[in-house]
Amino acid sequence: MTDKGFSALGLLFCFASFIQTLHLAYGDLSYSVAEEMKRESVIGNIAKDLGLDLRTLSSRKARVDFDGTRKEYCDINLSNGDLIVTERIDRENLCGKKASCVLKVDLVLENPLELHHLSLHIQDVNDNPPQFKDNLIEMEIRESAEKGNRFSIEQAHDADIGQNSVQRYSLQKNDNFILGVDSKKVELVLENKLDREKQKEINLFLTATDGGSPQRSGTVVIHITVLDANDNAPVFSQDVYKTSLPENSPPDTVVINVSATDADEGVNGDVTYDFGHMSDDDVNVFSIDDKTGEIQVTGVIDFEERSSFELTVKAKDGLGLTSYAKVMIDVNDVNDNAPLIYLKSLANPVPENVSPGTEVGIINVQDRDSEKNGQVGVSIQQIIPFKLVPSIKNYYSLVTTGKLDREQVPEYNITVTATDEGSLPLSSSKVVQLSVADVNDNPPVFEEQSYSTYVTENNKPGSTLCSITARDPDWRQNGTVIYSLLPGEVNGAPVSSYLSVNGETGEIHAVKSFDYEQFRSFKVHMMARDNGSPPLSTNATVSVFITDVNDNSPQILYPSAEDNSFMTELIPKAAHGGSLVSKVIAVDADSGQNAWLSYHIVKSTDSGLFTIGLHSGEIRTQRDISESDSMKQKLIVAVRDNGQPSLSATCSVHLLISDNLAEVPEMKDMSYYESNSKLTFYLIIALVCVSTFFFTFIIIILGVRFCRRRKPRLMFDGAITIPSAYVPPNYADVDGTGTLRSTYNYDTYLTTGSRTSDFKFISSFNDNTLPADHTLRKSPSDFADVFGESEESPEVGIKYPLNVPTV
Repeated sequence: MTDKGFSALGLLFCFASFIQTLHLAYGDLSYSVAEEMKRESVIGNIAKDLGLDLRTLSSRKARVDFDGTRKEYCDINLSNGDLIVTERIDRENLCGKKASCVLKVDLVLENPLELHHLSLHIQDVNDNPPQFKDNLIEMEIRESAEKGNRFSIEQAHDADIGQNSVQRYSLQKNDNFILGVDSKKVELVLENKLDREKQKEINLFLTATDGGSPQRSGTVVIHITVLDANDNAPVFSQDVYKTSLPENSPPDTVVINVSATDADEGVNGDVTYDFGHMSDDDVNVFSIDDKTGEIQVTGVIDFEERSSFELTVKAKDGLGLTSYAKVMIDVNDVNDNAPLIYLKSLANPVPENVSPGTEVGIINVQDRDSEKNGQVGVSIQQIIPFKLVPSIKNYYSLVTTGKLDREQVPEYNITVTATDEGSLPLSSSKVVQLSVADVNDNPPVFEEQSYSTYVTENNKPGSTLCSITARDPDWRQNGTVIYSLLPGEVNGAPVSSYLSVNGETGEIHAVKSFDYEQFRSFKVHMMARDNGSPPLSTNATVSVFITDVNDNSPQILYPSAEDNSFMTELIPKAAHGGSLVSKVIAVDADSGQNAWLSYHIVKSTDSGLFTIGLHSGEIRTQRDISESDSMKQKLIVAVRDNGQPSLSATCSVHLLISDNLAEVPEMKDMSYYESNSKLTFYLIIALVCVSTFFFTFIIIILGVRFCRRRKPRLMFDGAITIPSAYVPPNYADVDGTGTLRSTYNYDTYLTTGSRTSDFKFISSFNDNTLPADHTLRKSPSDFADVFGESEESPEVGIKYPLNVPTV
């Protein structure tokens, strides 16, 4: 077997996952990466190569973005900074037969925005064997063919490049043909003339071998039929055809016509056309007319997917002689791709207290078109406190231009518009929804700075007085209002002993019952505090006014009925009608109409003699005093207030019609009877009880003495004299009422060494008049003179000897 072909380098090409790291300008990196690396394989350590702090990778949201591809072939491990493979990388699929295959990657970091360009040079590995289009090549050659004639053979195709592509061809050893190989074609060269009589058919094995490691190869069988005559093979008008085609050309669009001629005549000169080896992606894109050589579009032409095509066209005559030509098709870009807007980062929500110029988002804009069709301008047309600032390459920072206020605008829908610079510009828009986070920047505000509430006295404890309301425009806990009572005092007592407030609703409740007569109003200070951090608060004043209810009866100051004094007014007999004889003075602790007092005579000795002022309480005569009028006049006066219901009080007014007190002998008896009758009754009961106890005590002592039948010895030298029940000989109806005087004091004097003791009765005298302005006070001696009392003093102390025999 004879071996012919390219110069063999004889080197094995082995790639590791990481070959070389180069530091480029502006902190860029370049990595060499072998294709077909396993997932999770490490390409390099970005953090170490760029000098980044591992601790900040996560907080700065480090990530990789790919330019011009939908797949993400690698990613960054935030824990250690390694760049790792995440998708299968196939160089042949990414770059085809291009000598250089570079995958552009951007490393993006935020806070602040930082961009590093990474270039991943995808290195070819020998993962594809050489392949012939067909497994069998049919050829017919006339036996008359001259020595040195050349017959073209379609080259083998290897998807790999460089050393991994086809490096040499070898032909099975035979007697007639050798292999002729150059950079453009592979040919069978007739070394010895054919003899049809000796050999009608010849089978040869052609092997294509690449230079990779491990080495790969492909084989095709060449079947040659020896004929009588066919001297000429088809010849193309050009070895290489070049043309261009706009992308998005519709199907059936003519790309180019190829032409080949054959000098033979008849069937031997008929030429047919076909494609040589084509990749799977190109098979459905183009078609060729086998008679005319016209190439047409049958699939989708997309500049962004593929910018050029290289096709092999085969021309074959009727007897199997072939020739080959190349067709180079360049795809022209058309502005058919609108810009794409990617939101790479967004601080959502953004606090409302951020300062102008704060970066809140990062936007990336890409246009897959080329040149001017791919140049993009970005803008925000709305009048909002945001703008886009060009940052790095095709990145833009979304920054604030003014202060934000969540209470005014809680959310923004920012429309970002990107427009390219093509002849027919294309544009796209993206709405970025940005919420404004609340900050506790608003204190609660009361609906009123001061509140007034009215409550009737004698209210029930716990009753609701009023409700206060404060609004806080902040959100959630920052806007939650809590009410409280500020410390203070009301009438020397803590304000909390009077009022309480519901912290959630703001309802103010009375802790105790209020008394209008104690105080009529007071002020407290309320605080509304939000639940933010730090909390904000506002104060308001609440004035509580207590309204009066008619809960106090009129109180009569004159004449007084609280003590036992006797009060009377002396009226001259010559008094005329309308004369002022006395005045009832009363007050009411209530206020307003509840304290409007009216005076009424409800009972009198002579109903037509006296009248009282309805509102003044002045007692006047209605007519002149006559001789027939009784000397002693008694008026019962009722004092009523104007409340609902009305309350009243009564008093007795004693009037004496006389020019001289000596004319009134029974005045004292009347006073005493009216003022002290009840007290006398109680004194009588007390006297009876004391006397009963005294006699019982005497009987017990006598019984004990008789039982012992001996003379008792006492602690003292003499015997204690026990008074017997003895009624003073002068006991009489002192006041003419048939009862004892109001007060008696009983003092027993017991002495030792004596058989007698003194028992002292002391009667007390209660004044029968009360002192008051414009009131006539009578001394006891005066009344004694007027009413004919005994000569004894009204307050007497009498000692009576008690002679009680000793038992």
